[in-house]
Amino acid sequence: MKNVLGVEVPQYIEGLGQLHIFDGKRYSGTIFQQELKAPKGRSGKIVASIEKVVELCGLKDGMTISFHHHFRNGDYIVNMVMDTLAKMGFKDLVVAASSLTSCHHPMIDHIKNGVVKRIETSGMRGELANAVSDGLMDLPVIFRSHGGRAYAIASGELKIDVAFLGAPSCDRAGNANGYNKNGDTLYDCGSLGYAMVDAQHASKTVILTNNIVPYPNTPCAIKEVDVDYIVKMDAIGDPKGIASGATRFTTNPRELKIARTAADIMENSGYFNDGFSFQTGTGGASLAVTRFLRDKMVNKKITASFALGGITGAIVKLHEEGLVKKLLDVQGFDLEAARSVRENPSHCVISGHHYAGSGLEGAAVDQLDMVVLSALEIDTDFNVNVLTGSDGVIRGAIGGHPDTASGAKMTIVVAPLIRGRIPTILDRVNTIVTPGATVDVFVTEYGVAVNPMRQDLIHNFTSAGMQLSTIEEFQKIAEGIVGKPKRVEYGSKIVGLVYYRDSSVIDVIRQV
Repeated sequence: MKNVLGVEVPQYIEGLGQLHIFDGKRYSGTIFQQELKAPKGRSGKIVASIEKVVELCGLKDGMTISFHHHFRNGDYIVNMVMDTLAKMGFKDLVVAASSLTSCHHPMIDHIKNGVVKRIETSGMRGELANAVSDGLMDLPVIFRSHGGRAYAIASGELKIDVAFLGAPSCDRAGNANGYNKNGDTLYDCGSLGYAMVDAQHASKTVILTNNIVPYPNTPCAIKEVDVDYIVKMDAIGDPKGIASGATRFTTNPRELKIARTAADIMENSGYFNDGFSFQTGTGGASLAVTRFLRDKMVNKKITASFALGGITGAIVKLHEEGLVKKLLDVQGFDLEAARSVRENPSHCVISGHHYAGSGLEGAAVDQLDMVVLSALEIDTDFNVNVLTGSDGVIRGAIGGHPDTASGAKMTIVVAPLIRGRIPTILDRVNTIVTPGATVDVFVTEYGVAVNPMRQDLIHNFTSAGMQLSTIEEFQKIAEGIVGKPKRVEYGSKIVGLVYYRDSSVIDVIRQV
């Protein structure tokens, strides 16, 4: 058989099987143009609308689509895409979003109308979470940690047919970033770490962007070789919900006391040495830990080799002061983090898989010395809940909680003893997200409790003159103030499956 250039080529060779004969239509495995040569710049990746890109991707009923949550409560992408798919008549889709927030309440109608059959996510909030807790869906929502989700995608357990990923900047070839170096920074979200694994492993990857920038848009989070199509949008999100000017610094005396104690724990743990590594969160107490930790680093004249995770302005400040050598950023939480990742070469964007993937090859969480995490509830076995409230209703996200707790040499959980007249410490948490075997220290405004499994830490802290209590003693104090809470009464229907980072089911969430 002759190809379009007139070369005689056999259609079949023993040992190789059927051959693809050059026909002038294939470019990188995707048909963009019928001509022998694609237009300059391969602009065939740019598609005029969501409807058209859905057709090109070959989406069918029952397939799995994915989204990222780096735009947080300012996201427009999920609702725009889902509304379009509903109008196009799709049914029984699986939505595999890295997380869902309060702005995604229109998903309720798509579930009721049969557009969405099943959801996989790290978290869920607001009206959607309330409706799911009340039994909205026929199939339970699968909740995975960030690392568990990333590894499920990378290993093929969670197969994504089409990934719809928003990006504040993208060139015509598909190199995409969470920030725009060429002008408008209004929609900057910083890192696109949770979107990167989707782009790499989805059968089709679509970038939705408000900025088409000159080629090459480098360094890039998502590379052109992983992108099939691009859709230019007028707006991809609400800037007020994407990032705030500054993450809140607490003035709450209770949070400050917890933070100061947590910093003392870090200092006396045996891990607070030159070149240590750490991760802290974004809550008031966690941010304050970063502040107190700074003073201790200056006094001891030591620096950290890296800080990991969701990056905040407080961590950026340590980096720019030379106290933290490198930032490994899977998610930016404020405008300072977005600015830093644009400007600082040692502020590195990493994927969710690199951050916390649970495979045997390891991940960045396995290099952590210390992590500070929050909790909605903790029980006397040190199991932690960050997903459901004291009423059993879904109102949070797993995030990287069990991933970092598993990887770090020392895991510190911080929480007040009482929230809204409900004790934080229970006989058993409503939903186990992070198993107690991976939690080492609990810090509250009343003091410190150490997991009995960590006799080495108990020795270090008592040798430093720190007073320790048992978690049961803290439970008695809380119950002496507000009484013992009644257990939540659940129905029989399972509305959520909580997967541990190895894809085993660690707990279930029942209808309330």
